Amino acid sequence: MSKPKIIYCHCAYAQVVPKEVKEAVLRKLCEANVPFEAVADLCESSARRDPSLKRQVESGQIKIAACYPRAVKWLFAAAQAPLAPDATEVLNMRSQTADEIVERLLQPDLKSNLPTSQESGPKANQSAPL
Repeated sequence: MSKPKIIYCHCAYAQVVPKEVKEAVLRKLCEANVPFEAVADLCESSARRDPSLKRQVESGQIKIAACYPRAVKWLFAAAQAPLAPDATEVLNMRSQTADEIVERLLQPDLKSNLPTSQESGPKANQSAPL
């Protein structure tokens, strides 16, 4: 099985992720010389229903450096690109250190951590609350 794809959210507009954490994660990913996709802001991409979100989900296993797993799940669902709970790991740049995040991103295994209850997010045809 191939390694999970890495997605990095820079949280450019909402700015809820500490600047020093997101910059350190980005720098360490670049230094590691691993392929990853950088997204300016997943919230904005979700609001626009950016088709690249669906493409990313369809690519197989993914690890996402962003914010809370439940929020990331809602963002993808609102963009009509629901994440597969068994194929997604979300690293939280709001509550984890850059070192913890990058260590997990660079591991070949995937530790699924999306909430699975119906209460944790909208269905694919619903919008997330604003």
